[in-house]
Amino acid sequence: MEVVSGQPFIFNGGPQAVILLHSYTSSSADVRLLGRDLQRAGYTVYAPVFAGHGKDPLTVLQDGNPDKWWADTQAAIQRMRDQGMTQIAIFGLSLGGLLATKALENTHSLSGGGVFASPVTTWGQSNVPQFFPQLAADYYRRAGLPADEIQAKLSVIKAQLPIQLGAIQAMTKEIDQHLDAIRGSFFIAQGGRDQMIDPHSGAQLQERLTANGVHVDYHFYPEADHVLTVNNARRQLSTDVLQYLKQVLR
Repeated sequence: MEVVSGQPFIFNGGPQAVILLHSYTSSSADVRLLGRDLQRAGYTVYAPVFAGHGKDPLTVLQDGNPDKWWADTQAAIQRMRDQGMTQIAIFGLSLGGLLATKALENTHSLSGGGVFASPVTTWGQSNVPQFFPQLAADYYRRAGLPADEIQAKLSVIKAQLPIQLGAIQAMTKEIDQHLDAIRGSFFIAQGGRDQMIDPHSGAQLQERLTANGVHVDYHFYPEADHVLTVNNARRQLSTDVLQYLKQVLR
């Protein structure tokens, strides 16, 4: 969860596609390194940027919402189909994982996918309410904004943030209630030192899906924090995702 500038990217590879969805308040920069690893292995990789993201933190609240992010996710799938991709997997980090899970619940033509550090069953236990204002303040300070302007922006953020987080929680509850719609194999990655969500989130999701008869490819990285795609678990995560893709994209 870091506010950075970033644009959507597509890394052209072979006829099998992987969609990568970024985290809340961030951008495609979250998943660029993983995208390159997958491209080198022969996959075409597409990472959209959710509405309101990749800019001023306030735009996340003012220009984004779960309905728009779901539309972004559906548009990403359609874009890969329009390019002739018949085998598509979808993964997401944190918020992106929620949308990837929703896609796998609703689009059974997808070949597989899963989540990286995503609170599918534990959103209400996240530390986002505390971290968002802190990260926004850091962003504004780096941008050189005067102190009074920073405070004015933070006041708006603190007023609007609970509304959006409530909408995300409602979406998450709906996703959680429809986990029995998932078919096939599902990938889960979770860090043991996750400071943003409950580190037990991945195991809880695994338990729920396994009870529904889903084959779960679960990976736990004890020393890794939240952003698994760039932290000390990154290389192992790439290896694990590639092993999973060999099973679901054939």
